[in-house]
Amino acid sequence: MMRGMTDDLTDAHVEPGGPAVVHRLGSVTVRKASVSEQDNNAYLVTAGDGSQLLVDAADDAGRLLALVAEGSGRLDTVVTTHRHWDHHRALPAVVEATGAAVLAGADDAAELPVAATRTLAHGDVVTVGDVELEVVALRGHTPGSVALALREGDDGPRPGRVHLFTGDSLFPGGVGRTWAPEDFTSLMDDVESRVFARFGDDTRVYPGHGDDTTLGRERPLLAQWRARGW
Repeated sequence: MMRGMTDDLTDAHVEPGGPAVVHRLGSVTVRKASVSEQDNNAYLVTAGDGSQLLVDAADDAGRLLALVAEGSGRLDTVVTTHRHWDHHRALPAVVEATGAAVLAGADDAAELPVAATRTLAHGDVVTVGDVELEVVALRGHTPGSVALALREGDDGPRPGRVHLFTGDSLFPGGVGRTWAPEDFTSLMDDVESRVFARFGDDTRVYPGHGDDTTLGRERPLLAQWRARGW
């Protein structure tokens, strides 16, 4: 159940319940699946030794466990990008079936239906096998929202390219929804300083819903986003 990767964004979309898109980045593989009527994305990162990390056990535990099986068959870690219910509906069932560790941002972890094994702060590192993902806290959509930055290794098709799993903090065309002006300002500040100021235009963004994008496509719109306030 997969479609092959291309190096542009023609493979940015997956249908809910449909086959996963597979990105082969040398010894690391990223699989993207959509698992709900809200087009929630789940991402499976597979390291060369078979270790696996799932980003957001959003819904449809059966589909997610099938996704795990499409990889190495094991699941070591689930990272929940933020506290909202649509991003962790399948978490209890997935953890029960796999015994995976549960990670989430420190300010959101208490809201999950499963106790966190570890809480995350900005600048932390999450490992899957010999692969490191940097935690980027993006405060605003929720207080404890986190993104994960995976840097492509020397054996990948584009060494050094960053692959950024952003949850509901960054999408094509804007940042995630906020409920107060100060939350929007916080999110914009973090997205600009912690994402756009640090990572290159070829950085691929994997959002919590919908299609992928790149920082290069979104960068020209930053001033517009801030001016409109959403």
